Amino acid sequence: MPAGADPGAGADPGAGAGRVSAARGAERFLRHVALERGLSANSQAAYRRDLAAYGAWLAEHGVAGLEAVTPDTLSAYVAELGEGGLAPASISRRLSTVRGMHRFLFEEGLLETHAGSAVRTPKRALRLPKALPIEDVEALLAAAGGDDAVGLRDRALLELLYASGARVSEVVALDVDDLLAQDGGGDAWHDPERALADGGFVQVTGKGAKQRLIPYGGYAGRALAAYLVRARPAMVERGRGTPALFVGPRGGRVSRQTAWLVIRAAAARAELTAEVSPHTLRHSFATHLLAGGADVRTVQELLGHASVATTQIYTQVTADTLREHYLTAHPRAS
Repeated sequence: MPAGADPGAGADPGAGAGRVSAARGAERFLRHVALERGLSANSQAAYRRDLAAYGAWLAEHGVAGLEAVTPDTLSAYVAELGEGGLAPASISRRLSTVRGMHRFLFEEGLLETHAGSAVRTPKRALRLPKALPIEDVEALLAAAGGDDAVGLRDRALLELLYASGARVSEVVALDVDDLLAQDGGGDAWHDPERALADGGFVQVTGKGAKQRLIPYGGYAGRALAAYLVRARPAMVERGRGTPALFVGPRGGRVSRQTAWLVIRAAAARAELTAEVSPHTLRHSFATHLLAGGADVRTVQELLGHASVATTQIYTQVTADTLREHYLTAHPRAS
């Protein structure tokens, strides 16, 4: 039994003066993250699942309430998750959620101590992003779409994913008004072919409802213009009218699942052996920019990472490439 457990706890862990049950604490914390942090519905659902699993574990081990939790209790929880075969990344996420709740309740004065402050996060295995070589990206984009309306849309979608490095959820959420032409390039609504020929900017809304402006180049601009002129109008007419940038044959906004299928189909046509997903294009975008000399902080801004440490994992990918070239080319490399 973990430290901090109360073997004599009754069936009502939320009763008693000053007692904070896991359920009560979780609800307080979930209201906080929903109202104060602006987390997405998916993130809130993940928090709720993590806290429900934690509450069930506490009840199973007879821990009467959150005030009875000690660092040893949380260490036992983490150890049991590992023994159950949960991946280190998943354990870290669950522990982060639980520690966040304990910290919040401590700062709110509902708990006298912050039990999670002394618990170490399990080390996560370093997983480098899988980026495609530039020639594979070019093959993928060339294989995307065709001359029909859906084909033009698919090519524009994939070109923009790679050109911007945006998350697939951010791209499918775009409206036409989020496309900005180069200064003096014209109106993206009324003259896309002129306005977007040299690229422009796209305004995306990322995690925490934070907006950022990302440039895109002429390849994506011309693909977008072809789609906006030759495909999207007829698609939108079949629906109820929508400001969405990327739409389906019936006029509705494209889903993330559709984007996955589009990429998978293009990868198959290009005969790529590597597994390709929307995130693969995001990884490739970052890796290729850094390999081309872009500053890490610039790439951080483009990707919408809150911390530069998240972006720096891509520098290890490019470092491997540099070392490979060095070993191949330098006369005294070995």
